[in-house]
Amino acid sequence: MSIWSLVANASFVVQLVMLLLLLASVLSWVMIFQRHFVLRQAQQKLRLFEDRFWSGVDLSQLFREVNADPDSDNGAENIFRAGLKEFSRLSQQSGVEHRDAIMEGAQRSMRVALAREEEKLEMHLPFLATVGSTSPYVGLFGTVWGIMNSFRGLANVHQATLASVAPGISEALIATAIGLFAAIPAVIAYNRFSAKTETLMNSYETFADEFSSVLHRRVHTSS
Repeated sequence: MSIWSLVANASFVVQLVMLLLLLASVLSWVMIFQRHFVLRQAQQKLRLFEDRFWSGVDLSQLFREVNADPDSDNGAENIFRAGLKEFSRLSQQSGVEHRDAIMEGAQRSMRVALAREEEKLEMHLPFLATVGSTSPYVGLFGTVWGIMNSFRGLANVHQATLASVAPGISEALIATAIGLFAAIPAVIAYNRFSAKTETLMNSYETFADEFSSVLHRRVHTSS
């Protein structure tokens, strides 16, 4: 008896469980590939921007280049843009005696940008965590339901044999297998992407601190 025939002959509840798990698995793989591309692109853009930032280019020129580039939407560029924009705005409005207020405003803008970048990096991760943690239990529910129906069917059989219950138990176990098939990649991807997200956020925070130091020196050397 093939697996497909077992699935086709399963009860409606077990088939519904299998369908939900297959749908969750497909969505998980779509999000896995999407997150992989996003995080890899974020790492590449971070390296390129940091090389450009520390090359000695003038900050105002770099700011114009970032604004002119339609693809400049990575974390470090957004943090740089937010910090320098607020720094320039406050510098034009305040005198030298308001240096601390200028720095606080720039750092506050960078913290907001950091929070937004974290939201973008963590997008879809809760879904992967949910699939990874709940799919085995959903599959187990389908298995229990299928086995329960198999034993209920024995009430109408005068002589119970392994051949009479084997198909029902087999189709029920398929639900558990599909649940594990959906859960294992989701758990692995969630752990891997969470680690990459944490690494990227640490890099963004380090850049924000270094940029704050640059702005601090700039505001204290200005007349």
